[in-house]
Amino acid sequence: MTDTQLYDINKMRTYSAVFSSTHFTNLLRKNDYSFLDSRINSDEEITKNNPSTYLEYIKSIYANLQKDYRNEYIYKNTLINEILIKTYGLKYTIAINEFRVGNSIADIVLFNGTSKAFEIKTELDSEKRLDGQLKDYTKIFKQCYVVTSENLIDKYLKIDEGIGIIALYSTARSLKMKEIRPAITNENIDAETVIKSVRTSEYKSIVKDFYGKLPEMNDFNMFDICLDLMKAIPNEELNSLFIKTLKQRKNNTDKLRTYSKELRQLALAMNLNSEKYHQLFEKLNQPIQY
Repeated sequence: MTDTQLYDINKMRTYSAVFSSTHFTNLLRKNDYSFLDSRINSDEEITKNNPSTYLEYIKSIYANLQKDYRNEYIYKNTLINEILIKTYGLKYTIAINEFRVGNSIADIVLFNGTSKAFEIKTELDSEKRLDGQLKDYTKIFKQCYVVTSENLIDKYLKIDEGIGIIALYSTARSLKMKEIRPAITNENIDAETVIKSVRTSEYKSIVKDFYGKLPEMNDFNMFDICLDLMKAIPNEELNSLFIKTLKQRKNNTDKLRTYSKELRQLALAMNLNSEKYHQLFEKLNQPIQY
C-alpha cells in the first residue's frame, strides 16, 4: 500500500468516526463541537470548498464516504432511506437499531406485520461470525437478510437459502439497494430466545396478553414462571405477540422521513424525537468559526 493510499484510508476512517452517537450526544447536552472542530481544522480538502455551517461539512464528508468508504453507517443509512422509507413505509413499521439476540446484535430490525432482521456485511467486514449471528436471528425473526455490496453478491448467495440477500449498488447520482434473493419466512420462534431478547415489562406483557392475567410471582421466580408460560404459547400466537409488543416501544421511526437524509441513522440510533432533532439541527446549522 502506498503512502497516498494509506493517507486516503486514514482520512476516510476519520470521516467515519464523525458519525458517532456519543459525539452528537455531547453536542446536544454540552454544546461540545470539539469533535467537529478538530477535524475541520485539519481537513484542507473539504474546507477548501468553504462549508459555511457544520451541517454543510457533515454533508460533504457523508458524500465522500458514500463514494470511497462505504462503512456500516452508510449501509444503515441507505437501508433506512431505500428499504424502510421507500419500500416498507413508516406508518405501520418501527425500526430498532442494534437489537440483541442471544450472543449476537442485529444491525437493524423492523417490525410491521412481520419481523425482519438485517445483518450488514460491508466490504470492510469479516463474515467470520455470520453463521452464528444468523442462527440467533432465525430463532425469533420471521425473515432474516444479509445486506452487502454488489461486489459480494455471489459470495453471500452461498449461505443458507432461507436468508435473503440485499445489495448496495451505485448509480450515477446516489446509492441504492435492491433485493437479490427474498428471505424465506420462518414459522418457528424460540420462547427462551424471545424472553432473553426483550425487556422485563415486555415479556410480562406477552404473558398477560395471552393468558389474560399474570400469575402470582415475585422478583426471584418471575423469569422462570414467564418462560414456562411462554413455551406453552403456540408458535403463531407467540410470533404475533412478540411483534405486537415490540411495536409498542417508544420509537421515532415515523419521524425519520422529516429528518435530513444523511442523519437518519444517527437519529434512529439516538432515538431522537422531533424536539431533540430540531435542537441538534439548529446546533449543526451554526456557522463554522475558521
